[in-house]
Amino acid sequence: MFAGFDWQQMVSAFIVLFAVIDIIGSIPIIINLKEKGKDVNATKATVISFALLIGFFYAGDMMLKLFHVDIESFAVAGAFVIFLMSLEMILDVEIFKNQGPIKEATLVPLVFPLLAGAGAFTTLLSLRAEYASVNIIIALVLNMIWVYFVVSMTGRVERFLGKGGIYLIRKFFGIILLAISVRLFTANITLLIEALHKS
Repeated sequence: MFAGFDWQQMVSAFIVLFAVIDIIGSIPIIINLKEKGKDVNATKATVISFALLIGFFYAGDMMLKLFHVDIESFAVAGAFVIFLMSLEMILDVEIFKNQGPIKEATLVPLVFPLLAGAGAFTTLLSLRAEYASVNIIIALVLNMIWVYFVVSMTGRVERFLGKGGIYLIRKFFGIILLAISVRLFTANITLLIEALHKS
């Protein structure tokens, strides 16, 4: 399993997932939920998010085959989703609105769509087009440990970083995500064009 381990790939995958999951940017939302008296369980949120993400990481491929979609096409589609998410972070606009019917705070909005949302699912499969699975899984586990730490210590993290710090981090990772979406798009669109020429 560890034959394909690569430090650079693992760190790169960690940064991508860190930016997409964006738990630091979600701190104001978590604090707002707690102030409204809604229960936010850090352990439950982390375990369910990890189970959903790892499940999709392995079963997502089969789902794509079911719909006759190749990983490169999905990565290009994923690049668009990541692009829109980065615009949300950079421009302070709301593109993805959570209008679901479930009102329990740990599951919605914390697990879905904040932690294990469309962006994270798309990113995982997009990363599979480029990196060895072992590097992505280690990066995901490390991100989930970080998520648990932040969710369980939300108040302290916010006091430490301050509202300005959280705002700056969000903007910085928005730009990182924008660059990642461009790279994902260009790398996979090239592969798709080559495949079309061959057929």
